[in-house]
Amino acid sequence: MIKAIIFDWGGVLIDDPIPGLILYCSKYLNVSEGEFKGVLRRFRPDFERGMISEDVFWERACSELGVPKPNIESLWGDAFRSVYSEKREVFSLACSLKENGYRVGFLSNTEVPPMNYFYEKGYRFFDVAIFSCIVGVKKPERGIYEITLNRLGVQPKEAVFIDDKEENIRGAEGVGINAILFKSLEQLKKELSNFSIRI
Repeated sequence: MIKAIIFDWGGVLIDDPIPGLILYCSKYLNVSEGEFKGVLRRFRPDFERGMISEDVFWERACSELGVPKPNIESLWGDAFRSVYSEKREVFSLACSLKENGYRVGFLSNTEVPPMNYFYEKGYRFFDVAIFSCIVGVKKPERGIYEITLNRLGVQPKEAVFIDDKEENIRGAEGVGINAILFKSLEQLKKELSNFSIRI
């Protein structure tokens, strides 16, 4: 029996913020999007795992790009706020699952500034919120799914995980969690009903 449903953030609960983040930051730094994508691939994994601060991230990225470091409190936070766009119907679905007695989890590969914004938004219906920057591991690594299950107090087969990236779905399935690759709200509702989940 399913007891918990776990939602990814970017691409499921909100529109994927990465393209907008790349555009915003590359414009601010006056570099091409391609150049910025290159430094993001190199330095973002440690930023997402909380191994480096935003200050160190910009130090490394800007040194590589040959541009001055941003002279503002949080360029990443400003960029994230500017592109943040909720999928309200998916949030409504998460709320109704909670009202129907399921535990609702939140699991995101993200950095400290977006996490701070999540808490500012006051999303109170999640029973558990797991951020890669706090726990030090990220999807699709096994450990982050195990931490989420442990905090929700459920076994893998009692949970359904929803994400828009195939590698993260495979990671969840590798731990024994039921998983749904998110494509649309209607498709998600249909697949949840296949697990006899009350929506």
